[in-house]
Amino acid sequence: ALYANKEEKVLYIKTAIRKIDALKLMFLILWETKSFDNKKYIAISEKIDEIGRMLGGWLGQIMK
Repeated sequence: ALYANKEEKVLYIKTAIRKIDALKLMFLILWETKSFDNKKYIAISEKIDEIGRMLGGWLGQIMK
């Protein structure tokens, strides 16, 4: 990613954000169907949210 141009970086980051959003939805469905207990769901969703914030921040810096 260091040598990619701005448009490529934006494309890769947006793709990653879409995949993280899909992952969030999948884990939410697993939690709602009681496949995960609350403790596991909270631990995983906090990490996924952190990754989403990082990607969003990175995208914001590139878009400046």
